Amino acid sequence: MKALSSMATRHLLADLAGVAARAGLPLLEIESVGGVDAAARVAAGEQVDLVFLAADALPRLAQGGHVVADSVTPLVVSRVVAAVRDSRVSAAVAPEGPGFADAAAVREALRRAHRIGYSTGPSGDALLRHLDTWGLRADLALVQARPGVPVAALLAAGEVDLGFQQLSELVGQPGIRILGELPADCAIETVFSGAVSASSTEPAASAALLAFFAGPAGDAVKTAHAFAVA
Repeated sequence: MKALSSMATRHLLADLAGVAARAGLPLLEIESVGGVDAAARVAAGEQVDLVFLAADALPRLAQGGHVVADSVTPLVVSRVVAAVRDSRVSAAVAPEGPGFADAAAVREALRRAHRIGYSTGPSGDALLRHLDTWGLRADLALVQARPGVPVAALLAAGEVDLGFQQLSELVGQPGIRILGELPADCAIETVFSGAVSASSTEPAASAALLAFFAGPAGDAVKTAHAFAVA
């Protein structure tokens, strides 16, 4: 069986597929690409059994008849964090203490940073909306990570000195220091969901796999990958 997913959940889904296979469910082969590319391929009719994307992308695919509408199932919640390069450069933008107290502290760090990295997809779009609301976007040197490239890589390479991405994409990456989640008054969360593809050749087995991924058997795997259970 085949699935398409966005990059943000690739490691999580691989481990969930392994747990499911050990429980006797069919083996799922998952290809992870940029979320926009994955949605476009599904919309073009590529044959896959399951689709895993940010939750807002799946209703659009369902409206087009590309995924089974009543199969759309939330799996995990991913929260955006701020990170800096793990070097002396980080001192220029890092707040005192473990993270940012509020949105005002985030704005101050943004103003002090030379270059700011952010991701493609819904979390990056949400950050840009914050910058527009704050009136900062035109004044900042923004670097969008290339599709499939984590913001951590930009930080570690010195291409940016302050970065924002989902925690699951940054945790455990070398050369960076995670400051913590964005504070409550500017928090960014993305729900990732799964759905049975309309092109699935095994819709019943696909639905069973999706139910397993969403069920309690996978909760420990989700938290281990720095996601919250949806």
